[in-house]
Amino acid sequence: MKFYMTPGSCSTGIHILLEEIGLVFEAYVLNLPRGDHLKPEYLAINPHGTIPTLVRDDGTALTDFVSIATWLAQTYPRRKLLPSEPTRAQEAFAMLVFCTGHIHGDGFRRVFTPERYGDEREQIIAEGRAIAEAAFQTVNAELAGRDYVAGDFSIADAALFYVEFWADKTGMTLPPNCAAHYQRMKSRAAVRQVLAEEGYH
Repeated sequence: MKFYMTPGSCSTGIHILLEEIGLVFEAYVLNLPRGDHLKPEYLAINPHGTIPTLVRDDGTALTDFVSIATWLAQTYPRRKLLPSEPTRAQEAFAMLVFCTGHIHGDGFRRVFTPERYGDEREQIIAEGRAIAEAAFQTVNAELAGRDYVAGDFSIADAALFYVEFWADKTGMTLPPNCAAHYQRMKSRAAVRQVLAEEGYH
């Protein structure tokens, strides 16, 4: 398989899942500021010009976090990346979508690419931070009494980790349960390996 990623981005969550499963893959690093994701050769693989992208052994490409994470969980069920109990599985999916769609899409996208939203750069960044901070409070309540989102480690935790990682790197204070989850994730062997490979020590 071929994995197209950018260190420290949302693709870090998928990188963690690939390592948790123990898959062999070829990694291709895209430099987003340089515009690698908009080059014709990449757009031929992923017409959306987004990351991450996973090209499977049959040559077909999955081009967003949710579809890749879900496919990995369903294709490698022995790794138990989704709970078998339906209610817990739904909790994992709900958190997966909340992290990728709301915390990332509505919050951090404003922080990292404010030009998409207008000319008031500082105001837009502040709005993005406020959205993310409020969302982490919601997650904090849902994590009460839990080590991981749905009981045991799942695809939802990989998604939550990358937005927690962004919070850490942008000076945002995580509420207690999120902070504990972030530290717990950083203690996992696969996460330590991924962070080292991506240049974070």
